[in-house]
Amino acid sequence: MKMDLNSDLGESLGAWRMGDDDAMLGIVSSANVACGFHAGDAAGILQTLRRAAERGVTVGAHVAYPDLAGFGRRAMDVASADLQADVIYQIGALQGLAAVAGSAVRYVKPHGALYNTIAHDERQARDVIAAIRAIDPSLVLVGLAGSPLLGWAQASGLRTVAEAFADRAYMPDGSLVSRREKGAVLHDAHAVAERMLRLATEGVVTAIDGSTVRLQAESVCVHGDSPGAVEMARQVRALLERSGVTVAPFVDEGAAT
Repeated sequence: MKMDLNSDLGESLGAWRMGDDDAMLGIVSSANVACGFHAGDAAGILQTLRRAAERGVTVGAHVAYPDLAGFGRRAMDVASADLQADVIYQIGALQGLAAVAGSAVRYVKPHGALYNTIAHDERQARDVIAAIRAIDPSLVLVGLAGSPLLGWAQASGLRTVAEAFADRAYMPDGSLVSRREKGAVLHDAHAVAERMLRLATEGVVTAIDGSTVRLQAESVCVHGDSPGAVEMARQVRALLERSGVTVAPFVDEGAAT
């Protein structure tokens, strides 16, 4: 058994510190690095990329709506031409910084509201898919396990990876509970680790109403900005490995693009 463990990094902005990238890079196998649209400044992003390269952590572009004030968590009805250009711009910027850092961008994982929107909104999903194909069709698209997005992307020729969330509650239909709702974000590191072990070994998680949801996922995310994120990621990895699950990236950092 194998599972990727990823986290959203590079999200500090100027004097605003977000998460603990150094600690997380010692735990995760893949890093979703901010591209400046929802968070992150160029110097901080470059530093995160350099440390990811030193640790051998695979890097992905964490593209988002242009929403610094809302941390990319506000839905936007962006015109297709703008959305495609925005995604290309973000990937290209991260590719340049990654090259200087001695790394390379291997995948794309949309952030926040963009991630949730394209899971089901076909128009915006196809815009993001088109943007990835335009700049580098070898990039892998990471999306919500069980969502229509994965099928649309596969039909276009992109490789996809289905993702589950360690620190988020699920609805019975496999969607994420809105952050506006009580209980949407999970904080008990031990319980989260047990939950992810069950996902990795049985392919199921317990929904917020107590029902069982079947999810086939190749990657698990621990949000870097969540309180106690480092300890949560550490416990998830430790329990998976003790139970015989190999934690490794879905794209080898040394693989050719």
